Amino acid sequence: MSDEFVGQKKVNNKKIIIISLVIIIVFVAIVIYLSINKINEPKRNIVVTKDNVEDVVNEMLDKEYIEPGYYSASMSTTWHFAASDAASEDAYVENVKENTNDVYFDLFLADDEDNPIYKSPVIPRGSELQNIVLDTPLSEGTYDGILIYHLIDEEQNTISTLRVGLTIIIES
Repeated sequence: MSDEFVGQKKVNNKKIIIISLVIIIVFVAIVIYLSINKINEPKRNIVVTKDNVEDVVNEMLDKEYIEPGYYSASMSTTWHFAASDAASEDAYVENVKENTNDVYFDLFLADDEDNPIYKSPVIPRGSELQNIVLDTPLSEGTYDGILIYHLIDEEQNTISTLRVGLTIIIES
């Protein structure tokens, strides 16, 4: 073997080692980046409808933060239930598309704000929630309720809250 061939082989080995080290460093950097910026699992389920599925998927992919500006509550204020475990036909909550954040809400009896009787899933902007079934059964009667909206950021952290009173009627 000539000295030139041996020298060429050493140069090629050095190039292979350098390229391998660069690949390893890039791989480690990617793993560290993904670990630091990992996607948090949702804290609540998201209401997805055939009308908003593309928007929800795109929003999950984009996750661009929009500064909260205002919130407009669009909902019925009297919720009738034929029975305590039945879905209400007139309970309705909408997160209008003009709002700046997704929301979820918890429903409480006015005299007990420690124990929610219903916890909603996340409602994306432009979506609505209907056919609500209470998580906690109530006896027949009329109740004063407090619905507390949670405006959330892209990581589902509460930015602010909004309280709205409503009437709950259990017919049997």
